[in-house]
Amino acid sequence: MRITQIRQQLHDYIDSAEDKKLKAIYTLLEDDISEGYQLTEDQKQELDRRYDDYMNGIGKTYTWDETVAMARQALANRKNKK
Repeated sequence: MRITQIRQQLHDYIDSAEDKKLKAIYTLLEDDISEGYQLTEDQKQELDRRYDDYMNGIGKTYTWDETVAMARQALANRKNKK
């Protein structure tokens, strides 16, 4: 089963699960959930640099359509290499 399918099934299950089961699931995952995702200092600095570049007109930005086109092209290139 693909990860996207697993995610969707879990979302569907959580949306309809009984309160008692939700509390049990939360108890199992509580430590992971409360920790959350933390950026490293290097990641924060890189994001700040990119933001500053964008605000100063230096950084390159892309429209959604451009982003999708680049992703499709990268996927096509990857498939062609196989």
